[in-house]
Amino acid sequence: MECISQSNCAPDWLPQAARWYLAHTEDGCSLRELARKEGCHPSTVLRQVRRVETRRDDPLVDEALARLGAARRTAIPQEESHPMTARTRPAQATEDDTRITREARRILRRMNEPGAFLAIARDMEKAAVLREGPDGHTTRVAVVDRAVAEVFALKDWIACKTRGRVTIYQITQAGRASLKRLLAAEAAEQPGIAETSSSFGDQHRDWETRTSEKAERIRYNRAESPLSILGRRRDKDGTPFLSPDLVAAGERLREDFEVAQMGPRVAQNWDRFLTGSERGAFQPGRGPGDGPMGARDRVASALRDLGPGLGDVVLRCCCFLEGMEQVEQHMGWSARSGKIVLRIALQRLKRHYDGLGDSAGMIG
Repeated sequence: MECISQSNCAPDWLPQAARWYLAHTEDGCSLRELARKEGCHPSTVLRQVRRVETRRDDPLVDEALARLGAARRTAIPQEESHPMTARTRPAQATEDDTRITREARRILRRMNEPGAFLAIARDMEKAAVLREGPDGHTTRVAVVDRAVAEVFALKDWIACKTRGRVTIYQITQAGRASLKRLLAAEAAEQPGIAETSSSFGDQHRDWETRTSEKAERIRYNRAESPLSILGRRRDKDGTPFLSPDLVAAGERLREDFEVAQMGPRVAQNWDRFLTGSERGAFQPGRGPGDGPMGARDRVASALRDLGPGLGDVVLRCCCFLEGMEQVEQHMGWSARSGKIVLRIALQRLKRHYDGLGDSAGMIG
């Protein structure tokens, strides 16, 4: 059986995994045929199709796939009699994409607020975005069509939290990343002279402004450091996985590390940070004016106090800015064990800095 052309039946916003799923279930295309057309391995298509199938427990995802499947069965493939007409994009598709983009900026921005969630009943044509305040009072902040909410769920921008007569959805990490891309693209469209930016790069940035000791406002990217990302995660009881004092200890080591890179041979010889040589011995008499030499000594003293293993994970995560998965691969550890070792190392590092007191000679 010949597969129906996906470009004629599927909207442009439909994710690739959902396209494969509909082509397999509705058009009868085999997994090998889909893989051959896409130029990938059949196991890749199989994993994506299975993932979409398991997501049909989500009411909005199930309704969206059912609606798209019914439209696909009734669609009549257009004859591509002329190459120019085959490349012409329907005006309705452009309007749908514009509407989804506009609604995504409005709804995802609201759902990204603290305490916000989307609620939708079984037979309601509209979904409401509600926000729970500190006093427990719930306020409605936005309303969106059910069809648009189905698109959000199918694109994995929102995920089902509780099911029942009223189903509750929350924004996902993919939804937050998409919101950053959409807002960055909207800012780039504004008139005036602005710096060229990449929307896909902006999704990995988390800008924040703080005031230094000199009353200077500093704008920095919180998502640049893996330590800051772990500091925002919470355990099951709601407490932060890394307390602020542990994050501060890691950033303190990173500050010294950045200053020490101005010294000679630091960029070529990393062994001196881990071997504990006499050249890197800490001398309490040195102060902030020692510059790269004093910073290098403070880093060497901290890593020597941590020892092998703990010093390695702190150096890679806090100074080299490597992610946890990359650290676990380098160290040969099992998955999801690196963050536990990192927390132990930061506790030891905090104790090291507490023991130094004012003699640490920090510059900031």
